[in-house]
Amino acid sequence: MSEIRVECYAGYKADQRPIRFTLGERILEVMEIEDQWFSPAARYFRILASDGDAYILRHDEEMDCWTLDAYRKS
Repeated sequence: MSEIRVECYAGYKADQRPIRFTLGERILEVMEIEDQWFSPAARYFRILASDGDAYILRHDEEMDCWTLDAYRKS
């Protein structure tokens, strides 16, 4: 897991869904959220990014931090 910076859309609650994220020097836009699911302490988003690759982003709600849990090059 790698910690990343994530910018989110805040609708009816804070950090509702990711809209862009930063990996090192790269800023990637979220083009599509393919799926999302919940665990007791975290939310997961499987997204397609502007580089054409797929990522799974995890938001730990207790610690309020984001991690990159998986990556798949297209």
